[in-house]
Amino acid sequence: MYKSELDKHIQNGSLSNSFILFGESTFLIERYLGILTDIKDASVAKFYHDEYDFASAKAHLSQASLFGDQNVLIIKSEKKIPKKELDTLIEQCEKNTNNIFVYAYYGDDQKAYAKPPSKTKTMCVRFFHPNQGEAIFTVSQVAREKNVNIDNHTINHLLAIHNWDIALASNEIEKLRVYDRVITIKDIDSLVFGLAQTSIDDFIKKILNKKDFKEDLKSIIEHGEDEIRVLTAITSYLTQLYMFHIYIRVNGAPNALEILGYPAPKFVVDEKAAMSIKIKPQTYYKLHELLLESELKMKSSHVDKDAILLSTLLRVQQLL
Repeated sequence: MYKSELDKHIQNGSLSNSFILFGESTFLIERYLGILTDIKDASVAKFYHDEYDFASAKAHLSQASLFGDQNVLIIKSEKKIPKKELDTLIEQCEKNTNNIFVYAYYGDDQKAYAKPPSKTKTMCVRFFHPNQGEAIFTVSQVAREKNVNIDNHTINHLLAIHNWDIALASNEIEKLRVYDRVITIKDIDSLVFGLAQTSIDDFIKKILNKKDFKEDLKSIIEHGEDEIRVLTAITSYLTQLYMFHIYIRVNGAPNALEILGYPAPKFVVDEKAAMSIKIKPQTYYKLHELLLESELKMKSSHVDKDAILLSTLLRVQQLL
């Protein structure tokens, strides 16, 4: 099943007592692991990665809990538990509904747990990287739990700063708990990242889409951003687009993990892929040459960096 189905079971109170959580989103696995095992006065045994010991895990589920409370077993691992052992642990939950067993699998074999073991009530849940709407909703849930007063528009801004990484955005929500007031976009820009990276990204997109960027440039410089850093940010952005371009030409479709070194939301990958293929390889070469030459000029003494930056960006648009 998927996250949406699990949410319905949580809402309806129709959960099983054994779970296998897996998928691409480590954050969501961790989050729902916490939700499913948040039981007051439970007797909890945790086995993380290489700590797993079958005999100890089985003994925890087999023993009578003191004071009649629930026994909770948590196993977190990148390695698959041997099938016989996993079946035995699940069987202990089938026999005793007071037991709760959550196996969080962080490995790459997403097909291994697509279906629950036969004749069991185990819920196998796959967590994908959330899309834009799901990411906003998840962070808004975290904000409510932390009593942080922030609306979805501001959450959208926060997520954009962190390249739609809900783990990083949620960490920022934790930091914002100290403010007993409504959190605004201005707060995010000043408290979270100084000058929001999303402003730089939007600014670069305007340049590449051959739109008027002069007011954005003025605002960025007025906020204290250095001209050379603006130029290097554009160079870095174009380099990333070029990597997308080459990968797509060779493989036919983008793969964020292989291109960027980390997974990214589908809509972010799709946007960069679409932008990357609009620019010809020869144009990438000319753009990089221009930007690197301009950066070298800026690093010389007694030059007007503002003028060099503006003329360079206008030239970039001419080359596109």
